[in-house]
Amino acid sequence: MDSFPLEPDRAAMGEMGGLVLGRVMDFVESLPDRPTGNTTDPQETADLVKSFLAEPPEEAGDLTALLDRLERAVECSLETAGPGYLAYVPGGGLYSSALAEFYTRAVNRYGSLAMVAPALTALEESVLRWMARDVCGLPEGSTGLLTTGGSMATFSAVVAARHQRLGEDLTGGTAYVTAYAHHSVAKAARLAGIAARNVRTVPCTADLRMDTEAAAAMISADRAAGLRPFLLVGSAGTTGTGAVDPLPALAGLAEREDLWFHVDAAYGGFFRLTERGRRRLAGTERADSVTLDPHKTLFLPFGTGALVVRDPATLYAAHEGTGDYLQDLGSADGLPNYAHLGPELTHEVRGLRAWIPLHLHGVAAFRDALDEKLDLAERVHDRLAGLPALEVPWRPELSTVAFRVRPRDSGADAVEEADRATRHLLDRINDDPRVLLSSTVADGRQTIRVCVVVHRTHADRIDGLLDRISTLVAA
Repeated sequence: MDSFPLEPDRAAMGEMGGLVLGRVMDFVESLPDRPTGNTTDPQETADLVKSFLAEPPEEAGDLTALLDRLERAVECSLETAGPGYLAYVPGGGLYSSALAEFYTRAVNRYGSLAMVAPALTALEESVLRWMARDVCGLPEGSTGLLTTGGSMATFSAVVAARHQRLGEDLTGGTAYVTAYAHHSVAKAARLAGIAARNVRTVPCTADLRMDTEAAAAMISADRAAGLRPFLLVGSAGTTGTGAVDPLPALAGLAEREDLWFHVDAAYGGFFRLTERGRRRLAGTERADSVTLDPHKTLFLPFGTGALVVRDPATLYAAHEGTGDYLQDLGSADGLPNYAHLGPELTHEVRGLRAWIPLHLHGVAAFRDALDEKLDLAERVHDRLAGLPALEVPWRPELSTVAFRVRPRDSGADAVEEADRATRHLLDRINDDPRVLLSSTVADGRQTIRVCVVVHRTHADRIDGLLDRISTLVAA
């Protein structure tokens, strides 16, 4: 095949696009049958890594050959897009969003300053207002920023909270989380200049939710010690077990103590589109800021996060900055400059990856899919709770079910033995290439997780998993 120039003509573009699209369609069609784990042997993995570390050649290559190489790289990975991927918090990646991203990258519009592309900024802003108001329940005027993920969203939220509550003097600034809060929260606080010792770990109740009374006591004690409490973080679905902190009570505590209330809804937030989710995540609407990950429960490709805030002026105050070279670019009435809302000065147009799926499929399609995931989690819980060999300590509030091997008695040796058996059970479950689960430590115990998030996961795959677990624990 002849090499393609930097500026291909229509025929060349069609040929290149056809080669890639054919591979993509083959991949998507193969997902139900693809193994969830990395089946590449260690030597081949080492060879692949070495080959991809090589510098680019001086002369042109062949696209078909390059795609062949890429397919080997794709095979050498966990199958995070498939229906059997039930580990961590999956991200399946909608095909319609991938098409939107291809279009976005091709037209290559600059999304940082509204005047450069006002209509596309309005498109992105419509997505953010929908997330802030319709999803999270924040009031009129709330909006935010699309980010590369929940970690960057949380970082901007902490910076805004720090600036608004502490000003320029960060001395004694203190934040409150639980041991089950996502580790990106503590990392964001450190990056924002808060001493690690001042990121307090609040005790949890038996259901792994923040103990509001304990939080209140810690805040009071810290004030008495001369510290400056400024940030309280509640989880709307922890990564480990899907637990939801008592958000209404925490919102009330934050209001009484004049703390910024941030809700980490990276995993759970979009379940508020469902009736059950809105009920279980009540209190989110009282937050000052909310982290969302559309690449989780909105099924978009990885690299899509969001921060929404009650008062966008707090983001501007903490992040705004400009340079003389931008003097020719004014503002567009009613539209934000995203470069002034977060740390990134180069912000591609990110809205299309959400806007096209939402407008193409309709919100109801996402609501139905999320309701299905909640139903499947209940199905997992009820089947596993009926197996005498297993403990299923917590009924799922969202789509994560945690379980483990039941100790033969309450002694320390029996618990340690059960933890070893739990790890062994996970290994045996994951021997089946059709599924992949992951583990965590919850309440001091080794615990297996089933996290149902991928939009391609349906009852057939879940029932196959449950049959396998039933067979393994009965053996």
